[in-house]
Amino acid sequence: MGEFTDKLQGVTDKVVGAVKESIGKATDNPDLEAEGKVQQLKGKGEEIKGKVKGAINDL
Repeated sequence: MGEFTDKLQGVTDKVVGAVKESIGKATDNPDLEAEGKVQQLKGKGEEIKGKVKGAINDL
């Protein structure tokens, strides 16, 4: 995937993860809450990967 795609996927994962975490908290569902936290971390990783690709392309 390209820089933009990685960043977009990262933002998407962070948003969906935050929603899952919130729903998990509201419904007292620790599994869904944990899944949301993991998805947010995955999103942060995707964003970092996109930034690294951008930095490499700038070289």
